[in-house]
Amino acid sequence: MKNILIIGAGAMGAAFTFPCIDNKHNVTLSEPYNFKLIKKINSNNKFHPSLKIRLNKKLTVKNFTGKLLNKKWDLIVIAVSSIGIDLVRDYLKNLKYNTKILVLTKGLKYYKASNKIITMSEQINKGVKKLDLSVLKGPCLAKELAKKIKSSTIIANKNIQKAKSIGSLISTKYYKIEYSNDVKGVEICSAIKNIYAMLIGSGEGSNTSSSIFTKSINEMIYLTKHFKGKEDTVYGLAGVGDLYVSAVGGRNSKMGEFLGKGYTFKIAKKRFMPNDTIEGAELAKKIGKYFLKKINNKKIPLMVALLKAILNNKKLNIG
Repeated sequence: MKNILIIGAGAMGAAFTFPCIDNKHNVTLSEPYNFKLIKKINSNNKFHPSLKIRLNKKLTVKNFTGKLLNKKWDLIVIAVSSIGIDLVRDYLKNLKYNTKILVLTKGLKYYKASNKIITMSEQINKGVKKLDLSVLKGPCLAKELAKKIKSSTIIANKNIQKAKSIGSLISTKYYKIEYSNDVKGVEICSAIKNIYAMLIGSGEGSNTSSSIFTKSINEMIYLTKHFKGKEDTVYGLAGVGDLYVSAVGGRNSKMGEFLGKGYTFKIAKKRFMPNDTIEGAELAKKIGKYFLKKINNKKIPLMVALLKAILNNKKLNIG
């Protein structure tokens, strides 16, 4: 039995408690921002409003504060959105012991100081003593995980034995884990697939979408290799697997559908999806200028078309 702390009580952080508790661990689900969510969960018999499901009665649910890190945790899971990574990093600076840290957060960031695109694990390690970080990505919808529908994900660490040591703590009959030492490739794929899901969603029919899907994979291979990841990673769970889940449903593909019908992003967002976060669009805003300037645009025409549509609020034109 291990002590596991999950930082981020949104849908994925909450869903992740199920395989952890099913492995007989002591699990604490914490939230650094939305304290009203914690109050709501605890006052409603552990019912999670996003998942529409009751969490395990053995789960501890509380607000996240720096004091929580004074306890010796065997595993710390970071499940905040990409916006919250800097806050978590600032707390981890004061971590007084070595422990395993697993990053669920997907995304990329333009780091102005070095004029580079960095991943979430690289962002956490900026200005912090070297942490024992692994990343978990793949095609896993939070609501399905919470219902214990069979899911598969991938844990990446340059030392694959460290990845396997975490997998042994959380894998179940319904939650299967694969492993990789290609941390960069896994993180790149898991982020850019949201942009390609929008593009696939823009197809006017199955014929068009399948063509865009194929071309998207080719561009993902180019970009993954550009950022020093491995081509094989694109064909795995973090690449094609996650792209498929995002493309057949979800907010990114839904937004893509509106873009394909001729709406600009701002109009589509305001009219049809005012309360939704569109991860692909948010990522486009963060990395768009860098990609358009620093990467061979001829190799990634689909990506370029989407970036220009979002950054300039123009109609999507993929030819």
